[in-house]
Amino acid sequence: MTTLRGRNDPLDDFSRRTVRIDDPGGPEGGDGAEKTVYVTGTGPAVVLLPEMPGISPDVARLARWLRDAGFSVYLPSLFGVDGAYPLAESGEAVARRACVSAEFRAFAGGGTSPVVGWLRGLARLAHAERGGPGVGAVGLCFTGNFALTMALEPAVIAPVVNHPSLPLDDPDGLEIGDADAVAVADRLTRDGLTVLAYRFEGDRWCTGRRFAAYRALLGDAFDGRVLPAGAANTDPPPFFREVVGGPHSVVTAHLVDREGHPTLRARDEIIAFLTARLRTGGVDRPPIT
Repeated sequence: MTTLRGRNDPLDDFSRRTVRIDDPGGPEGGDGAEKTVYVTGTGPAVVLLPEMPGISPDVARLARWLRDAGFSVYLPSLFGVDGAYPLAESGEAVARRACVSAEFRAFAGGGTSPVVGWLRGLARLAHAERGGPGVGAVGLCFTGNFALTMALEPAVIAPVVNHPSLPLDDPDGLEIGDADAVAVADRLTRDGLTVLAYRFEGDRWCTGRRFAAYRALLGDAFDGRVLPAGAANTDPPPFFREVVGGPHSVVTAHLVDREGHPTLRARDEIIAFLTARLRTGGVDRPPIT
C-alpha cells in the first residue's frame, strides 16, 4: 500500500457520517456536538485520531492498515481539510487555529482538552455498534494524549499514544487535568490495562522528559518505546519537513514502508497490541454505512 505522495486523498473508500454526541460523559465535552467521522471496516472498533494538520493521506493509510487487520476504524475530523496533503503554510494556519480553539488545551496549565469528552462519547457509540470486548484508541501528535484520557470511558481498553506533542510549551508536561490524571492511573491499575506509546529519539515535540512524566504517572502500565532518529523517513510532506522540522510521526509521515524497517515494525506492534485486546471474544458485524 502506498501513500498518495503530493496528492490529496479522496477518502472515497470510507463511509462519511455526521455523528452527534448528546451525552459525551461530562460537562467538558458539551452537549449535542456534531462532527464528521469517517468509518471503514468490520470487527471491533478502533478510534483513530488525526494528527496535525488533519486527516492526511498518511493518516488515512494507517486507518486502512487497521481496517485490513480486521478492525472497524472510526476516524473523526477534528481540524484541517479532510484528505489534504500536508503543505507547510496551510498546515501552520490549521495549527494556529487549533491552538486557540476552545476544544483544545495546547499549552501548559490548560488541563484535559474539552474535545476528549466528545471522543469518549464516540468510543461508546463505536462499541455499541461494533461489539467485542471494548474499543481501541490511537492518538497521534496533537491528539496523542487524547487516547490516554479517553480511557476514562470504560469501553476503551486499548490506548495507544503516539508522539504526544501537548503541551507545546512544556516538554515535561502532560495534557491532562490533575483529577483526570489520578482517575486514569487508577483505572489502568484497576483493570490491568497498558498504554503503548512511541516516539523518536531526539524529537523536540515529544521529548524523553515527557515519556518520563508518563512513567511517573502510570508506572509499569506505560510501555514507552523509542525509535532511533535515523529511522525516520527523510522525505516527509512539506508540513513535517518545514514546520515540524525533525523525526516525529512514527507511523504516519515519518514511516518507511519497507519490510523489516523499525517504523513498520512499530505499526505491526500497534496492530498486535490492538488484536490481543480487542479480538478476544469479539463478534464481527457488517460495516456501518
